[in-house]
Amino acid sequence: MDLLNTLVDKGLRRELPTREEALAVLATSDDDLLDVVAAAGKVRRHWFGRRVKLNYLVNLKSGLCPEDCSYCSQRLGSDTGILKYTWLKPDEASKAAAAGLAGGAKRVCLVASGRGPTDRDIDRVAGTIKAIKDQNEGVEVCACLGLLSDGQAERLREAGADAYNHNLNTSESTYGDITTTHTYADRVDTVTKAHAAGLSACSGLIAGMGESDEDLVDVVFSLRELDPDSVPVNFLIPVEGTPLAKEWHLTPQRCLRILAMVRFVCPDIEVRIAGGREVHLRTQQPLALHLANSIFLGDYLTTEGQAGQADLEMIADAGFEVEGTDQVTLPEHRVTAGGGCGSHESAGCGSHDGAGCGSHEAGGVCGTAAVAAEPRTDLVAVRRRGAGTDLAPNA
Repeated sequence: MDLLNTLVDKGLRRELPTREEALAVLATSDDDLLDVVAAAGKVRRHWFGRRVKLNYLVNLKSGLCPEDCSYCSQRLGSDTGILKYTWLKPDEASKAAAAGLAGGAKRVCLVASGRGPTDRDIDRVAGTIKAIKDQNEGVEVCACLGLLSDGQAERLREAGADAYNHNLNTSESTYGDITTTHTYADRVDTVTKAHAAGLSACSGLIAGMGESDEDLVDVVFSLRELDPDSVPVNFLIPVEGTPLAKEWHLTPQRCLRILAMVRFVCPDIEVRIAGGREVHLRTQQPLALHLANSIFLGDYLTTEGQAGQADLEMIADAGFEVEGTDQVTLPEHRVTAGGGCGSHESAGCGSHDGAGCGSHEAGGVCGTAAVAAEPRTDLVAVRRRGAGTDLAPNA
């Protein structure tokens, strides 16, 4: 297929595809899906080999959020039955992180619900970063605390944070339909602040919220322009009690096309499969490893994920290897260009968790327009273990 040959050539040169080419990937048929995966896989392997980076989420503060993000189980006024608790103490957070690190994770993502941190919150997180790094040599820490005020990114960097996550989630034109308590420009501003402070910027999207193909291409092109080191791709987990609970548009094939499109647009950037992979990719998760070079291990913020051991077996069975702490994720040209935290590279935290990080897709599925199977509500389970509980975490 001429389209795929062109996209591979551009990906190997780090050349941006056209919008029409990106849209054409989303419009390919199921008959061509394996060809699409194989083509995007060439780009993935060129820049990242067969390594898979493992990341682990620690939910420092759950629920109690004043924002109204429609995808999020922690949103204002939600009735989702999730765990709700205030800030974990540094030793509690470090203990939670240790489970993920023992399972093979090299980055810990510290996430807290809310509009954004106060200066006191920054102090709390600084203490948590110190506790984790004191006990785990070589660990990378990414913070995901919401909208940042002036000077806060610099303070996090001084405290030892390697990265900061703040997702764009969806296109600028549709952002107001998803959230009204802050703006798309607010999110761009926070990513810019993190970048300017020397943190490895991490920003991604949520697919499955009812967006069009054009919306998906818009947000991924916007991300490419922001030039984060890491792009987490979330697939909406429609949690009962949220406005998007009935949004079950995604199929495994659709998810693979989205990941392929992201890889072609962001060839040398860490692409992470974030929330919702178990719910929407299901048995096709191993194919997604040919497109993305990073995943979250274990549970998400408010929902359960696949067992950590199952993730490790899946990676091995698919012919990939877990990236070690002594390996640098990003290609050399991105590291030497001052990409975020130098040799530490990037990661994504991203996931306030309509899907772990979020993800939906649109009503208008292009290509073969296959009708999605019955919603797998049985695959959505509220987290009842790990951070904020007395039960051991899943890692």
